[in-house]
Amino acid sequence: MPSTGQRPAPGRRSRPRLRLVAAIGTALAAVATPVAFAGPAHATGQYTVTALKFTVDTGGRSCVVDADLYRPAGVDAAHPAPAVLTTNGFGGSKSDSSTAGTGKAFAERGYVSLAYSGLGFGRSGCLISLDDPRIDGKAASALVDFLAGTRAADDGTRIDYVTADAKGDPRVGMIGGSYGGAIQMATAAVDHRVDALVPMITWNDLAYSLDPQNAADRDVPGAFKWQWSNGFYLMGEGQPLLVPSLDPSRVNSLTCLHFVDDACRTVQTLDSGRYPADRTKQLLRYARSVSPVSYLKDVKAPTLLVQGQADTLFNLNEARATYDTLTRQGTTAKMIWQSWGHSGGQTDPSSGELNLSQGNLDTSYVGRRVLAWFDRYLRHDRSADTGPAFAYYRDWIADPDHTYATASAVPPLTRTLYLSGDGKLVGNRAEVVRGSREYRNWLVPTSHSESSLAGLIGLPDPAPYDIKGTYLGWTSAPLTRAADVVGAPKATLKVVSPKAEQTQNSGDAADKLVLFAKLYDIAPDGSKTLVHRLVAPVRVPDVTRPFTVTLPGIVHRFAKGHRLRFVIAASDDAYGGNKGIKPVTVVSAPDDTGTLRLPVTGS
Repeated sequence: MPSTGQRPAPGRRSRPRLRLVAAIGTALAAVATPVAFAGPAHATGQYTVTALKFTVDTGGRSCVVDADLYRPAGVDAAHPAPAVLTTNGFGGSKSDSSTAGTGKAFAERGYVSLAYSGLGFGRSGCLISLDDPRIDGKAASALVDFLAGTRAADDGTRIDYVTADAKGDPRVGMIGGSYGGAIQMATAAVDHRVDALVPMITWNDLAYSLDPQNAADRDVPGAFKWQWSNGFYLMGEGQPLLVPSLDPSRVNSLTCLHFVDDACRTVQTLDSGRYPADRTKQLLRYARSVSPVSYLKDVKAPTLLVQGQADTLFNLNEARATYDTLTRQGTTAKMIWQSWGHSGGQTDPSSGELNLSQGNLDTSYVGRRVLAWFDRYLRHDRSADTGPAFAYYRDWIADPDHTYATASAVPPLTRTLYLSGDGKLVGNRAEVVRGSREYRNWLVPTSHSESSLAGLIGLPDPAPYDIKGTYLGWTSAPLTRAADVVGAPKATLKVVSPKAEQTQNSGDAADKLVLFAKLYDIAPDGSKTLVHRLVAPVRVPDVTRPFTVTLPGIVHRFAKGHRLRFVIAASDDAYGGNKGIKPVTVVSAPDDTGTLRLPVTGS
C-alpha cells in the first residue's frame, strides 16, 4: 500500500492513506444493499409480510425504527408461535439479503419473525451508537414489547399471536451476524424476556477489535486496525450518499455527522497515532462500554455463539472470550467455529455451510444447530439435541457432511516449541543454540498480511510478505506427521530494544515498541501460507520484561512434510505501527529463550 514514509501529524492522515480510505468508503457504498421501502402486507402462501414503524425514545432522541413483520400462515391468538427478532450488519437494513432471508427462513418454519433496520441504518432513525445497550438495546426492547402485545406500531397495529411465558413476556429469540450479533447480547442484558440468542461473527471487546493488544496488559492500547475501522467509519459518515432524504434524527453535527460523539472521538484518537493517558482511558472505557465484555454479567439467555475462522475483523478469540465468560457465570452457552467470516470462507450451500441469504437452515450443520437451539429454548422441545459444547469446521475435509469435528471444550495448549538462536524452531530446550539476531523497522510498513476489505468488496489482495531485515523468523523441521492446531497459540518472548526502553515511559503509549507475531505454514516447495492472513499486533508493555502474546485462534492442519514458521515483524500495513526507528534484538540460550505453545489435537 502507498505511504509517504512519514507518520502523519496528530489529527491528520497522510494523503495516500486518505486516498485509500476514501476508496474503501466508496467501494463499501457501492456494495451496500439498496434500501427497499416495504409496501403493504402481502401473502406468500406460507406467510404474510407487513411493513411497520415504531417511534422510540432512546439515546436522548425520538426516532423511527423500520421493521417487517413475517406472520406464518395459521398463526393466530388460538394458535400462537414463538418469535425471532433479527437485524442487519453494519451498513445494511431490514431489506438486505441476509436479514430478509433470515426473516423468511424462520417464518417458513412457523416462527413469527420481526426483521428491523438497526438505528442509523436503512430507514430507521437515530445516530449510529455501536450497539450500545443503553441506546440500541433499549430500542430493541421496545420491539419485544410489540411482540408481547403490550405496544402498538405507529399505525396502531397490535399482535396477540406470539407464544407467551407470562403476560407481557413473549417467547422470543434473536439471530444475526456482526453488528446484528452484538445487538443480541446488548438487548438480552437490558431485557431478560429474550429467551435465546444466536450471535454470529461479532465482537467481545471493540477495544481489542479495532486496536488489538495481544499482550496481557489490557490498559496498554494495541496497534490501530486502521483499514477496517476507517472503512466502516466512512460508511457511517457517508449515509447521505446511501440514503436519500435522511431522517433528521440521524444527523448529529458537522464534526460528527451520523455517529454518537463518543464513537467519533474514539476513531479520531486512533487516527491521531497518539495515546496520551487521558485519551487512552477514555478510548478504552467507551469502546468497552458498548461491548459485551462489560455487560455479559447481565446476559442470562442461552447463547449459541457462531464465529468465523476467516475473519480479521472479529477473530475467534472474541467468541472464545464471550463463551468463557458466559459459561463461567453459569449462562448456558455453546460455540461453533464455522468457516466464513468478514474475510471470506465458504458460503456456498454445497459446501455444507450456512448461508443466511439462502436460508439453508435444514441442510447445513450450523443451520441445524440453530434450529435445534430455538426448538429447545423457544418451542420448549426437551427432546431437541442442541449438540456438543464446541464444534469447528475443518477445511482439509472434502466431504461436506463431515467437515465439522466436535469436542467438549476448546483444546488446551499441548505442544511447546523453542526459539533457537540460529533461527530454528525446536521441540527440545536442549536443542536451542545460543545466539542473537536483530531486526529494525522502517518509517514505512515493510510487512503485508492483508488489505482488510479486499475480500469483502471483491478486490485482489497481494500475498503476505515480510521484507528482509525487518522481521525475525524461526522455522521447524519438516513434520513427520500432520499436526492439527485448533485454538489460539501463545508465544512468550523477551526482546532487547534500548531505543524503545528510553521512550516507553514518556506518558504517550504510542512511544512503546510495536511488533506483529504470526504463524506461517511452509510447504515442501517453499510456498508459504499465513493462515487466514491473521496476525497478532502487540504494543509491548515493558521491553525490560518477558511478555506473552496470544495469537488469533485458528483451525489448521499443518500437513506431514510441512514446516511451521513463527515470525515477529516490525510492521504491518493494515495497522498503525512504531513511532520512530526502534531496532529489536532477540537473544536465545538453552536456559533462557522464547517459546511457542500450540493447541495441537490428538497430541
